[in-house]
Amino acid sequence: MLKFIKGNLENIDGVAIYPMISLMIFFLFFAGLFWWVFTAKKSHIKEVSNIPLEDDTITPNTKKS
Repeated sequence: MLKFIKGNLENIDGVAIYPMISLMIFFLFFAGLFWWVFTAKKSHIKEVSNIPLEDDTITPNTKKS
């Protein structure tokens, strides 16, 4: 199976640029995420980390008494 794909890709001019582009996108995304994590405000991180612990769930089929 891989032999058929590799054979077809070898016939395309400039196909070697696509792995480099995908690597750059991958690297830039995680570098940006890394930068955001270290520059984010501590209050925002604390607020977001407490979201799963809050009990303010809204259920549309039940009425609060």
